[in-house]
Amino acid sequence: MTSAVVADDSHFMQSVISDILEDGGIEVVAQARNGKEAVEAVIEHSPDVVTMDVEMPEMNGIEAVEQIMARQPTPVLMLSAHTDENADVSFQALDKGAVDFFTKPGGEVSMEMSRLKDQLVEMVRSVAKADVGEASRSRPDARSTRQQTETTEPTSATASPAADYVENPTLLIGSSTGGPKMVEQVMSQLPIEADFRVLIVQHMPGGFTERFANRINEGSDYEVSEAADGDRIGGGEAIVAAGGKHMVVSNYHKGRLRVKLTEDPPVNSVRPAVDMTMSSAAELIDDPMTGVILTGMGEDGAAGIKSIKAVDGATIAQNEETSAVFGMPKRAIETGFVDEVLPIGEIPDGIVNTVKDGAKH
Repeated sequence: MTSAVVADDSHFMQSVISDILEDGGIEVVAQARNGKEAVEAVIEHSPDVVTMDVEMPEMNGIEAVEQIMARQPTPVLMLSAHTDENADVSFQALDKGAVDFFTKPGGEVSMEMSRLKDQLVEMVRSVAKADVGEASRSRPDARSTRQQTETTEPTSATASPAADYVENPTLLIGSSTGGPKMVEQVMSQLPIEADFRVLIVQHMPGGFTERFANRINEGSDYEVSEAADGDRIGGGEAIVAAGGKHMVVSNYHKGRLRVKLTEDPPVNSVRPAVDMTMSSAAELIDDPMTGVILTGMGEDGAAGIKSIKAVDGATIAQNEETSAVFGMPKRAIETGFVDEVLPIGEIPDGIVNTVKDGAKH
């Protein structure tokens, strides 16, 4: 049975979260009122996973994550209030080693948490499977990777002049649990010379995707923003699907694509859904396409990969060893339509190789 420590400075929220997890078959071995108690509980009980509140007295969630990763690496799911400030803090927690975050509902908390209980239990179970050992924690940060490549000799993948690439390539990236840092890492190493139009779908709630896009933009040579309905992008630009809305390609002409955002029902129990973006792109884009599935729980993206392959696009999936959760990549690979399975560090080169002039898909 999966075991968990629940950390929250509200006794009421401790009880609500603990009850939801226990009802879902997850054993809550300890509760903590602050980060200090959370760290102590992890050391004493060695749980499979920790749910961690962001703002707590004595030691906040970020400091607690840092302490846990240094003393006894354990998967952590941040529970964050739905505010701009907490969005920033949640991403800082990911930088310290947290696997993912789940937004606490507003309003009548007990009723809302009950409504979301299945989603919370599923995410806690998925995060519990994440590898946060030494190898995982030592992966390069997107910003440090970019700084390093700017001060050292370029790799063969990034050294090619623009003439070596096919014209008007589109890159579609899908990810979920454990994905934000992986997406940042890939985008930080993507050469601007390749001139991609990039569509990113990360399972993430509304209010967080704008900050996520800003972070990618800070670490990438590409111009990255959160998608808005009707947005057009061309070469060297990227957009991130807005939380809570599907992003579909609505028009493509001479290297420029337009997207529309919809609130259609969730697909694969998620919105935005990777399948929606990839499948719509495959229908309308007649220039080279590359689809990439990164770490995440569930099966979203598998149908999208099939759609891209059906129109002779290139497809890549992250390997199990470097995936926090090997759900989405595994399902994509099982379709038989994934060209390459690569560790996260090799995916940027893998992407570039698909659009080298004369590349065979």
